[in-house]
Amino acid sequence: MTHCILIGAPVDCGKRRRGCLMGPDAYRTAGLAETLTQLGHSVEDLGNLTPAQVDVPAHQNPKVHALAENVGWTQTLMAAAQEAAPRGMPIFMGGDHALAAGSVAGMAAHAQSVGKPFFALWLDAHSDIHTPDTTDTGNLHGTPVGYVTGRDGFDAYPPLPAQVDPANICMIGLRSVDEAERKVLEGGDVTLVDMRRIDEEGISAPLQAFLKCVAEADGMLHLSLDVDFLDPSIAPAVGTTVPGGATTREGHLVMEILSDSGLVTSLDLVELNPFLDDRGRTANLMVDLTASLMGRRIFDRPTRSKT
Repeated sequence: MTHCILIGAPVDCGKRRRGCLMGPDAYRTAGLAETLTQLGHSVEDLGNLTPAQVDVPAHQNPKVHALAENVGWTQTLMAAAQEAAPRGMPIFMGGDHALAAGSVAGMAAHAQSVGKPFFALWLDAHSDIHTPDTTDTGNLHGTPVGYVTGRDGFDAYPPLPAQVDPANICMIGLRSVDEAERKVLEGGDVTLVDMRRIDEEGISAPLQAFLKCVAEADGMLHLSLDVDFLDPSIAPAVGTTVPGGATTREGHLVMEILSDSGLVTSLDLVELNPFLDDRGRTANLMVDLTASLMGRRIFDRPTRSKT
């Protein structure tokens, strides 16, 4: 069994639409800790963290939003990941996807400290590989992959203790990629699995191929699960809805395959905006997906009341 360390990351500065700061408490209300305990895991909740107070100069891109707060969160979460990882499995309860700049950088640093290759699985409609220079919205929740892979433009951010190799990143569920991101990805080494490929090949084969690479390298795998990986018809509580996402069954299949692999060592749950939810529907689904990741199977799945 696993010692799960819940880390509340009420990051709400990666975009302008407010509400993700309520995410960590929504996961608690939806019973994340109790669900993990029922599956036999031990749970430690560190509560909600706060960003470090930093002073940074204004960015040359005037559209960049809340740079200092984003940098402060990155610093805080990078340290939290490195502190928690030796003791168990960190689960970062977000909060918008800007938090992954800190969680992924911190977990990559931990992997380096124990001599293991580091891999990341990005379940998301978006690739999030912008930089503060290239973002046309200024919303920094679209930049964490750019940061952890060492792209230029992150001078205000903490220096990376361990840069993530793009060849060790797999993105599944893509269906909204900006032109500036497309140019980087098309010439790079990131494994890209868009929804058309999933429609044609299914979701299992590309995931299994990536997991084979992780296993052969004896690597540590960080899973970053964005609510908008899922179709908005089943997961409405996200401010970046893109139609045509993963179904409930596809989501559970991914989590069950990951569970079978035994490779996941840390987890982000990001972009949950309870203000946009329907009676906790999305929060409950995200908790159910986490349960599948942590060992629940079809025969164990509870029936949920419609009221």
